[in-house]
Formats: sequence, C-alpha cells, structure tokens
Amino acid sequence: MYFESNRNSDDGMLAVGTVVMNRVQSPKYPDTICEVVGQKGQFASGVLTKPTPEPGYARAKLIATQVLEGARHSAVNRSMYFHTAGFRIPYRDAQYLVVAGGNAFYTRGSTIEDSMPTFTTLKLASLQFSSEQFLQ
Repeated sequence: MYFESNRNSDDGMLAVGTVVMNRVQSPKYPDTICEVVGQKGQFASGVLTKPTPEPGYARAKLIATQVLEGARHSAVNRSMYFHTAGFRIPYRDAQYLVVAGGNAFYTRGSTIEDSMPTFTTLKLASLQFSSEQFLQ
C-alpha cells in the first residue's frame, strides 16, 4: 500500500489493500500477504525490502491495520487488478470500477459487449476518466 499509493489518498491505500486481500483469498494467487506482494511483476519492485520512511509510513501502517481487521474499499469489491490511472491496458474484458489514489481498479472476465451498459465516469482530483477511454 505504501509504495503503490503513498503519495495519494487514504482511499487509494485502502483500495490497494483490498486488492491484496482479494488475491490472498483467491486460489489463483499465493496464500499470504508477503507472497502476494512479493510476486515478481505484480506490485512495486522491492516492496518487501525497501525502507518506508515518513511521510506516509504511519498512515500506511494505520490503514494496513484496518485492512487486517477487515476493512475493504466498497467500490473495489472483489477486484484483483489495478494500474496507474490514465494508463491503457490491452485487455478487452476489463471492467473498470473506480479510480482511487491514482490507480484504476478493474475486474476481468466479461466481454466488451457484456460490459458496455456498465460504463461509469471515474473521477480523480480534477481529472475525469471514463472506462470508455481505457478501451480505445
């Protein structure tokens, strides 16, 4: 959470923590938090070994404690995927849910045709992102 959303909002940290816990619960990913965040190419490089200085460490620790106690970001739901907001991914089955802390959170598994009616506008600060933008 610290490395993926430290410079952004508490909301973003909670969203990243939710994805981590969703992955821990999924049979597609490892069974522990350390194994999930340590997977090569999945989260920020070196997350298990880099120092976590202030500002941001105390906030990340507080939100991590909340996540461990069961707090989840409601808009992220069961999502196991996110990337930097504004970045376009090639997945045709991505359904965007929310932008939080500078990251766009999404699910996968449906076709574009299935997801067409569910487009919503995603807001981040003064910028607006529409899930349609990510599909072009």
